[in-house]
Amino acid sequence: MLHPVFSARFSAGRVARLARLLTAALLGVALLNGARADTAPLKVGISTSPQIEALKIAAKEAKEQGLDVKIVEFTDWNTPNAALANKDIDVNYFQHIPFLENAKKQGGYNFISIAPGTIMKIGLYSKKVKSFAELKDGARVAIANDPVNGGRGLLLLQRAGLITLKPGADYRATTHDIVANPKHLKIIPLEASQLARSLDDVDLAQGYPSFIKLAGTTDPNSALLFDGTENKNFAIQWVVRPESANDPRIRKFISIYQHSPAVRKALDNAFGSLYAIAW
Repeated sequence: MLHPVFSARFSAGRVARLARLLTAALLGVALLNGARADTAPLKVGISTSPQIEALKIAAKEAKEQGLDVKIVEFTDWNTPNAALANKDIDVNYFQHIPFLENAKKQGGYNFISIAPGTIMKIGLYSKKVKSFAELKDGARVAIANDPVNGGRGLLLLQRAGLITLKPGADYRATTHDIVANPKHLKIIPLEASQLARSLDDVDLAQGYPSFIKLAGTTDPNSALLFDGTENKNFAIQWVVRPESANDPRIRKFISIYQHSPAVRKALDNAFGSLYAIAW
């Protein structure tokens, strides 16, 4: 039988040794996880758009600079924010400030914008008439069904002289804000991504050149009326969770995107004069 003092010293030494081993093991796990996090690709979410080619070029240049980037494509305008909230992606690039603010309100998201991107024009397109004067009474007009882009479409209809909105109406306008509709236009709300394909079924449609080009339904430059690219509120934003605001990987990728001549050339090829840069 061990002497009580020796037994106590033996137990204390054994406990200390076990503690050191446990600490070393935990440190190893932490370092391993950190290494995995450092080597994991930066995931950038985007909705289907000709913009994706420019992003792929930026990702290729990032790879050459030691940054692995994965472009994750979504087919709608809701999933990119859900994916960001669920940490399935690190940053998304598809929405302007009004859309982001509405998404935060509706979805309870805690997101911030950290940099602007491109500003895309929208237009009023038709395959059935060549001027607004040719629209018949009761003509069918498709606009975006989301609370922000729908209002933008209504403002464009007002600029075309087709409707009148309440004084002070802005991009948050809805059909309830229409105070005059002399041609009795039938306003049909549709998913923004479906507007381009609606041109065979309606007389006039709000359209996004990027979706028009993807759908191949008409010439993206053929709108009867465009809005301008001067309002930077409508610039597409790089959006992240607050804790990622200073992530050096994200900042590096954005810098590559903004300063690469090859990226600019891809944007020019995709959109011509239908876009502007906001940075």
